[in-house]
Amino acid sequence: MATIKDYITIDPEILAGQPVFKGTRVPIETLFVHLEKGVSLDEFLEDFPTVDREQAVAVLGIAGKLVTSKNIEQLYETAA
Repeated sequence: MATIKDYITIDPEILAGQPVFKGTRVPIETLFVHLEKGVSLDEFLEDFPTVDREQAVAVLGIAGKLVTSKNIEQLYETAA
């Protein structure tokens, strides 16, 4: 079973510890910024060829689980 660490890396040596897609220097935030601007997933993947579809879909799934968690308030407070 895959874990969050299979898709996301947080390393102080890579973009000062900003969460990135594993094996890349592409910040996770970039995916969400693109989607918020109406850019399709396919366009995002074209713009960032080091990110593969499986990674992007997995990160979206992780985000979905986080925001639908019964503990969302606690998760938000921890992240804020």
